[in-house]
Amino acid sequence: MLKLARYLKYFKKEVTIGPFFKFLEAVFELIVPLVMASIIDIGIKNRDSTYVLQRGGIILLLGFMGLIFAIICQYSAARASQGFGTMVRNDLYKHINTLSHGELDAFGTDTLITILTNDINQMQLAVAMLIRLVVRAPFLVIGAVVMSMILDLRLSLIFLIVAPLVSLVIYIIMKLSVPYYRVRQRMLDRVSRITRENLSGARVIRAFSKQDHEIRRFNEANNDVADIAINVGKISAFLNPATFAILNVAILAILWFGGIRVDLGSLTQGEVIAFVNYMTQISVALVVVANLVVIFTKASASARRINKVFDTMSSVTEKDKIISDIQSTENQINGVIKDRYDEISNEEEPIVSLNKVSFAYPGSDEYALEDISFDINEGEVIGIIGGTGSGKSTLINLLPRFYDVDKGEIKIKGIPLNQYSFDSLRTFFGIVSQKSVLFSGSVSDNLRFSKKDASLDDIKKAIEIAQAKDFVEKLPEGYASQINQGGRNLSGGQRQRITIARALVRNPRILILDDSSSALDYATDARLREAISKNLEDTTVIMVSQRANSIKNADQIIVLDDGKMVGIGKHDELYRTCNIYREICDSQVS
Repeated sequence: MLKLARYLKYFKKEVTIGPFFKFLEAVFELIVPLVMASIIDIGIKNRDSTYVLQRGGIILLLGFMGLIFAIICQYSAARASQGFGTMVRNDLYKHINTLSHGELDAFGTDTLITILTNDINQMQLAVAMLIRLVVRAPFLVIGAVVMSMILDLRLSLIFLIVAPLVSLVIYIIMKLSVPYYRVRQRMLDRVSRITRENLSGARVIRAFSKQDHEIRRFNEANNDVADIAINVGKISAFLNPATFAILNVAILAILWFGGIRVDLGSLTQGEVIAFVNYMTQISVALVVVANLVVIFTKASASARRINKVFDTMSSVTEKDKIISDIQSTENQINGVIKDRYDEISNEEEPIVSLNKVSFAYPGSDEYALEDISFDINEGEVIGIIGGTGSGKSTLINLLPRFYDVDKGEIKIKGIPLNQYSFDSLRTFFGIVSQKSVLFSGSVSDNLRFSKKDASLDDIKKAIEIAQAKDFVEKLPEGYASQINQGGRNLSGGQRQRITIARALVRNPRILILDDSSSALDYATDARLREAISKNLEDTTVIMVSQRANSIKNADQIIVLDDGKMVGIGKHDELYRTCNIYREICDSQVS
C-alpha cells in the first residue's frame, strides 16, 4: 500500500484538512460527557432550569460544530479518495497498454478488469477511511481513557482492564477472518472470467443448448464467493456480542464501584454518567477500529495485485531507436518517417527479412517457430499456409513486434525491429487479424480508427476495395450507420470486410491479412484479391489463408508445418516438391 501512497501527494490539502477537522470533532465529542455531568451535578441537583438550558445549548453547539467539521472532513475524504482512484486507474490503464501480448496473456483479461474496477474501488474506500476514521477512532479510545483518569484515577482502572480485553477479542477475530478476504479476491476473478465468457460466447452457448450448464458453473463460482462471505460473517458475528458483553460488564462495574465512590463523596453522580458515556465511546471506537482492520486488509490484498501489474514491465521494449521522430498526423508519418528511414536504409534491401528466427511463447518449453528465414521484396504478394497450429499467426505477430524473437533477427528495410519506435514501426503495417474486432460507433468512426483524419473519399475507396460497398451503402444511414459493440449487428463476412477496409484506409506499405477472408464466399474472396492486386500495386501483401486457392497466384508461398518452414516458392513448384503443400491442395479439390 505504501507504494501507492505516492498518489496522495497530489491531495496534500485534503489529506491534512480532513484528519484535522475529524480530530476537532472527536475533541468536541469528548467534551460532551463533561457538560452532561455538570448538568446533572449542578442543574438537575439544584433544579436550576436556566443552567440546564445553558448547558443544553452548549451541547447543541458542540453537536452543530461537530457536524460542520464532519462535513468538511467527508468532503476532503471524497475528493482525495475519488481523485486517488481516478489517477491510479488512469496510470494503471496506461501501463497495461504498454505491456506486450505475452504479459497480457499471463495476467488474463478477467483479472485485469477486476483489478481496474474492484481492487481500485477497494483502495478508494481505504483512502476515504484513512482520512475519516484513522485519526478519530484511536483518539477517541485514548482520549476517553485519559478523561476518565482525570475524573477518577481509581475508577479509570476499569478502562485499563477493558481496553486490552476488547483489543484481544478484535485481534483473534481479525486473525481468523483476514485470510478469507485474500481468497475472496481470487474468487471474484473467477466470477468475472465466467461472466465475460458467458456474455461474449452467448451465441455458442445457445447453439449447443448449454445454458443450464453455464448457469450451474456460474452459480458454483458465485456460491464460492458467498460461502467465503458467510464464513467471514460467522467469525465476525462474534465481534459485537463479545465486545459488548465485555463493555456491559465494564459499565456494571462502573455503576457498582462508582456508586460506592459516590457514597464516599469521592465522585458525583454526573461523573459516573460521564464514565458510562466514555465507556460507550470506547466501545463504538473499538468496533470502528475492527472494521478499519477489515477494510485495510482488503485494500492490502488489492494493493498487492495493483502493484504486481505496475511492477510488470513489458518484455518488448523500445530501445536504440533510429526512427523515433514521428508525430501524430498521417502526413508526418508518410513524410518524416519515410524520409528518415530512406536516409539510413538501402532501397535494394528486402522490405521484410527474417534470419534464423525462433520463438517460444512465455512459459513454454517448445518453440512455436523454429529457424525461419526468408526475404520479402517491396510490392510482392506473399501467401502463408499450413495446418492448424503450424505457427502462421505467430509468424505475422512477430513482424509488428507484438512479441520479441528468442533467436535470430527480423529487419524492415534492413533495419532491425528493435531500432524502430513502436509507432514508427507499426505505421508500416495495416493488420487484419483472424478475429474481426469492431468498436461501437459509426462505420466511418471504425474506419478512422486507423487514420483519424481520413476523408470520406478515402473511406469510400477502402470500402470499395474491401468489397463492402454493396452492403454499407444499403445500411439505413450509410457510412454514418451505427455498429454495435463488437459488430454484433453485422454478419461475420460483413465484419471481416469492414476490418479489411479499416486496414486499407491508412494506405499501409505492408498489408497483413491473417485468414481475414474465411467468412467470405469464394466469389467475394476472388473479387477482393483482384481489387487488392489492381489498387495496391506498391503495397506488400502478406496473406495467411487456409485456402490454397486464395494464395496460389502469390509471388511466393511460405509453407509451415509444426513451427518449421517446409517450403517456399510459387504454387506450381511447391505442388511438385512440397508434400505438405500438395496434401493441402489435394484435400481442397472438389
